[in-house]
Amino acid sequence: MLVLPTPGGELTTWSPSGPRPPAPPATPPTSRIAYAAAHVVADALADEPDTVDWDTTLAFREHLWACGLGVADAMDTAQRGMGLDWATTRELVTRTGAAANGRPWVAGVGTDQLPGGPATVASIVDAWREQLDLVGGAGAVPVVMASRALAAAASGPGDYHAAYGKLLSEAGGPVLLHWLGEQFDPALAGYWGHDDIRAAARELGTLCAEHAGTVAGVKVSVLDAAVETEFRRALPDGVACYTGDDFHYPELIAGDERGHSEALLGIFDPLAPVAGAALARLDDGDRAGFAALLDPTVPLAREIFRAPTRHYKTGVVFLAYLNGHQEHFRMIAGQESARTITHLATLLRLADEAGVLADPDLAIARMRPLLLAAGVA
Repeated sequence: MLVLPTPGGELTTWSPSGPRPPAPPATPPTSRIAYAAAHVVADALADEPDTVDWDTTLAFREHLWACGLGVADAMDTAQRGMGLDWATTRELVTRTGAAANGRPWVAGVGTDQLPGGPATVASIVDAWREQLDLVGGAGAVPVVMASRALAAAASGPGDYHAAYGKLLSEAGGPVLLHWLGEQFDPALAGYWGHDDIRAAARELGTLCAEHAGTVAGVKVSVLDAAVETEFRRALPDGVACYTGDDFHYPELIAGDERGHSEALLGIFDPLAPVAGAALARLDDGDRAGFAALLDPTVPLAREIFRAPTRHYKTGVVFLAYLNGHQEHFRMIAGQESARTITHLATLLRLADEAGVLADPDLAIARMRPLLLAAGVA
């Protein structure tokens, strides 16, 4: 039992009462493609700040694969743009590639090695190309991430088409594109040259049609199910839509008579056992069983990803700590302090209700010192 703070400043007595996570599927699900965007684990005892604990970081990727999911690495969930520098990212890609051993994984291709200040379209393409070569060489499917540098440099849709067009025309194999909404990164406001989200979707759809032989799919992270569904239906044959919508993922993955979204989700990091088991239900044609497992996780996801959404990584790492995947609640760049103790207490309660806590006694033991540090007796 714990005493937990609640929104509004009250305290409540709480004990866990929810279900335990289901067993992982015997074989990876096949009816949907599903990747969990993975976090990195900080080395809390290192002499140098922002050092990664490589053993624990890679062990967590093993956990994701064991749950029947693919791994999406070096993306925003791994704190790209929020503490993970390019040198460490490069090592992360190399190490995950060595561990993958043929198991499914994708990795982010960004422009974060560029120096600060204005960049040209040509330098942005060169930065993407450097990372594309690294990711492809490590054995991952590249995910071309939205570029802050391009968002700052572009004067309109033409600059986006020029940059992406040049990169895609030279890419040696299939890639995924990532449309990351400004909720996740305010520096990406107006991406694709439009402030209107549907105009941006049309612009991206045109780019996909022009390079349909290279673009294998698009990860859509705009937290708008209607926009994603419209965009998915307009994509050319052979270009898949991967939902990055951490608010509406069950309905988008389940789909309808006109199709479905595949999954590439940060929320699948803490939900991996539940997500893997739910996807296995779809393999069996059991849509009700899929919904019964995954729908109860939505309140937890919406709390993790609530505004300011970019701080969702704190909740992801917090749940990894509660579930015993790491020995501390510390993050690169001190991001563990980005959310309040009340938010963390809410996540604990919702994780229990969602069937995400592997060992409630461990979770209580690990939550207690955080409460004491925050002055909750």
